[in-house]
Amino acid sequence: MTTPTRDGVVVSIGRTKYRTEIRTGVHLVVADEPASYGGADDGPSPYELLLASIGSCKAMTLRMYADRKGWPLEEVHCVLRHDHRHAEDCEDCESPNAKLPHIDVELQLVGDLDDAQRARLAEIADRCPVHRTITSDVRFTTQVVTE
Repeated sequence: MTTPTRDGVVVSIGRTKYRTEIRTGVHLVVADEPASYGGADDGPSPYELLLASIGSCKAMTLRMYADRKGWPLEEVHCVLRHDHRHAEDCEDCESPNAKLPHIDVELQLVGDLDDAQRARLAEIADRCPVHRTITSDVRFTTQVVTE
């Protein structure tokens, strides 16, 4: 697959169903859909990559914070799940049967931390840059370019 040379993340797909190559700098990641959705399951799905981005950012943010504070955080494990939940209580939803995207995050903080430190780390996790980006009013600009 020919990949254009550009700054940033370059995502390319050819004729191989949903298999997608993601290039960033010297790194190559393959994304795909699971077989149940018509893919070959050659890599994580787009939603799995999104969850991985959120989880890795939360873990890195907690590592930086704990190191700066000198707290005994040994390991961070983030388990993330994505689904759509009914929006019964949504005032702005067009339909009472609407479903809203939802991400559950479970944090396991390993180390000799007290309750106050654990509570503070949970707050800090939700302040990681990726979490803040996807919960902000993000704007996209998409343009078609010629070769």
